[in-house]
Order: sequence, then C-alpha cells, then structure tokens
Amino acid sequence: MKISTKGRYALRMMLEFAMNPNECTKISQVAKRQGISDKYLEQIVTLLTRAGYVKSMRGAQGGYKLAFSPEEYTVGMILRVTEGNLAPVACLEDATNRCERSQCCATLSVWEKLDKAINDVVDHITLADLVEEQKAMPDYNLM
Repeated sequence: MKISTKGRYALRMMLEFAMNPNECTKISQVAKRQGISDKYLEQIVTLLTRAGYVKSMRGAQGGYKLAFSPEEYTVGMILRVTEGNLAPVACLEDATNRCERSQCCATLSVWEKLDKAINDVVDHITLADLVEEQKAMPDYNLM
C-alpha cells in the first residue's frame, strides 16, 4: 500500500486547520506554507468538505476550518476520505473476503495482520496528537 499525494496533502492540510482550530485558514495560506499547489488543495478540500470534516466560511475573513475538534479526527478517517480503503490487498477491501482462494491461502494471514497493523496505527493517532508533535518540532515557529 502506498499513500498518494492526495492522502498526504489532505493530512497536512487538516493539520494546518487543526493548528488554529477556531480560526479560518485560506487555501492560499496552506499552499504557501506547505509548498503545494492551491488548485490541488482546492480539489482535496472539496472531498473533506463533502465528508463533513471541514466547514467553509465566506467573506474577507473566510476560509476553511475544522468541523469538529482535533481530538475527534483520526489519521485513518482523513486517509479513507482521500484514499478509500487502506487494505494492503484487494481481497481485504470488502467486509466479506470474496477471493476464491481465501480458504486455502496461507498468505492471507500475512495480509490480515498487515491490514490490522495499518488500521491500528492510523485509527489511534488523532489530529490533536499531530498538533502536539508539530508544536514540539524545532522549526515550528518558522511556519
């Protein structure tokens, strides 16, 4: 499994919003700080808005902000909006494994363990956790 730029940038953008959860942040500000195309960020923020994770505010002081507190978002939630299922193999993408070989596949247990490990990691790290990590970084004040 490889996380695309869409997933990585969505997480970085949500972290930007979480750094100042009570303020609106313009896409152009995120683009400049993160070195990402604002056109690409507009596409990504649309997905996040449709998912109900981000609110848009119009006007001179407008922009985007989190719909909920940073503690309520996990990395997994954000990645699933942009990446879809995070399963490492196709046979684990649905709730029911439809693979004709699932009953006789010795490698299935490897993929199930990997899938569980991935989900355990991304579903137990919140945006609030990332905010704390970001603030602890030496270059935080340069942002």
